[in-house]
Amino acid sequence: MIDVTSLGEALIDMFSVEVGIPLAEVSAFYPMPGGAPANVAVAVARLGASSAFIGKVGDDPFGQHLATTLAQQGVETRGMRFDKEARTGINFHAQVDENTATHLFYRNPSADMRLTSAELDSELLRSTRIYYFGSISLIQEPCRAATQEALRIAKEAGALIAFDVNYRESLWATPEDARTQMLAMMPYVNVLKLNEDEIVLLTGTSDLTTALKQLERLGPELCAVTLGPNGSAYQCAGKSELVPPFKVHAIEPTGSGDAFMATLLIQLLGDDGDWRSRMQPDQMYALLRRANAAGAITATKKGAFAGFPSAASVTELVRLQG
Repeated sequence: MIDVTSLGEALIDMFSVEVGIPLAEVSAFYPMPGGAPANVAVAVARLGASSAFIGKVGDDPFGQHLATTLAQQGVETRGMRFDKEARTGINFHAQVDENTATHLFYRNPSADMRLTSAELDSELLRSTRIYYFGSISLIQEPCRAATQEALRIAKEAGALIAFDVNYRESLWATPEDARTQMLAMMPYVNVLKLNEDEIVLLTGTSDLTTALKQLERLGPELCAVTLGPNGSAYQCAGKSELVPPFKVHAIEPTGSGDAFMATLLIQLLGDDGDWRSRMQPDQMYALLRRANAAGAITATKKGAFAGFPSAASVTELVRLQG
């Protein structure tokens, strides 16, 4: 069995060498592996659990590098596919400050958008305890259908379904289109992760309590909201609560939400795989507090893979700051 199988984009993040410089004026960029689903798979492996990645990359040097790097990080890559007709996606980052970045994606189309249902590793999906995906693979066909088919296979096999909204406005035709596709997933999702801006997109309100109650009614058993340097919040079984952050010297936020999600999912899974027994309000504060610690540690380094913590380092930060 695989603990967590991620589906979606693996791409190259091009990080700016300067902070506070507009994207068009950045003097240089340097490449690092990325993509939220790939990030979560690596973060899970770093925490000591098993993970797999399903997705498509270009049959090019970047794609081969991503496959090799994921395997070196301990991720099962037999679900990866290579496209000879489309390139691996690239995401240029301009860092506004230590907590904020802007993005420019090169996808016209990129290989990840061309994953088909026929290319899915069904055996891998049936043997996973958690199926994780984000919204980028829902933007257009054929990857949308592949994402939904993978969800169906994993859910029928009894997997926990985890969805990260991960909204990138520039990639969608309209915010309304994004909202429609995302809300269509809610009845099938056990764990939903989103941020403050995504709360407004999906619910039309910035009032956290109202929005979380609204989302819970749509289906998710746990709604987790990342609040950047302000920690996180959750809604579970009718209860909501704010969970405070950890104090660290933040350098760059990329991957912090992915580390948060990976840590939360692994805790829900536990040693016995009985995630439903831990989907309880009285356990959520401790679970999200530890997830906050993982996100905080990740923000202390530039590049998601570089910053992902081990389970021991998360435990140590929680011990030091309570």
